[in-house]
Amino acid sequence: MTDKFDKEPADGKPSAGVSKEGTALAPEAIKAIPVRHYGRWISGVIVLGLLALLINAFATAKKINWGAVGDYIFDPTVLAGAGRTLLISILAMIMGVVLGVILAVMRMSKNPVTSSVAWLYIWIFRGTPVYVQLLIWFNLALVFEYLNLGPFYKDEMVQVMTPFMAALLGLGLNEAAYMAEICRAGLMAVDEGQTEAAHALGMSHGKTLRRIVIPQAMRVIVPPTGNEFINMLKTSSLVYVVTYNELLRATSTIGSTSYAVMELLFVASIWYLVMTSVFSVFQYYLERRFARGSLRQLPPTPWQKVKANLISIGGRERGASA
Repeated sequence: MTDKFDKEPADGKPSAGVSKEGTALAPEAIKAIPVRHYGRWISGVIVLGLLALLINAFATAKKINWGAVGDYIFDPTVLAGAGRTLLISILAMIMGVVLGVILAVMRMSKNPVTSSVAWLYIWIFRGTPVYVQLLIWFNLALVFEYLNLGPFYKDEMVQVMTPFMAALLGLGLNEAAYMAEICRAGLMAVDEGQTEAAHALGMSHGKTLRRIVIPQAMRVIVPPTGNEFINMLKTSSLVYVVTYNELLRATSTIGSTSYAVMELLFVASIWYLVMTSVFSVFQYYLERRFARGSLRQLPPTPWQKVKANLISIGGRERGASA
């Protein structure tokens, strides 16, 4: 025998969620109050203030003739220097990629001679500054008077080791050491089962490397390779020391004769920014292409994001007007 309890509240008021008639009420909407991040606003104001001070300091500097920057930005000598910078960077990068792949394969070889030689090459060229390597190539005639390749070619070293050749060898051979490690990392990222399966199908080692391993390794190799090329565009300014007339040397020559040294350095910086920005966009889409096999759905591109935002804003405006 159980006691009957009065389910009505003592004060006679209906319980929460129940009307006076005893029917259930819909739950009240939760009013979410966002957390206020005062630190973000303060830090943002401080950064904008410092940036404004920096811009104002350069804009109001009386000793900087900003008109000269506009006058020389499309100067034929400057444009020719920018073209040489682009040329030497592309050629040195091609040399670095080709030699890097070869060195990576040699490094991973089971042959102790080839793997040791590849390791020695990487150790020497990664362990010495590229500036020093450029000087060594440029002054190679102090050690070898002639370049003698037997019946194929023979000439004086000073005629062979031109500023262009010294710049190409200095940048390309140094880049090959870094590309070798990048390619080796990409090849090692491919599962060994892929190689074993290819060999089980009767494919040779070279064909397995070309058809199976390298295409999969490209997803790992491409991003750092793009970064290396962008870095190459900036590192090419070091060939100034071997008197190769690239962008920095061209602008420095004009600056020393026109007494607009800082202005021409700004011109060089603008062109370096333009070239690196263009190739950064190219790198983004190249990485996106090689990521198609690893992602189910590719992330939207910046243009796709802008287009989606414009469509959503237009939809909200039409809904508000209706």
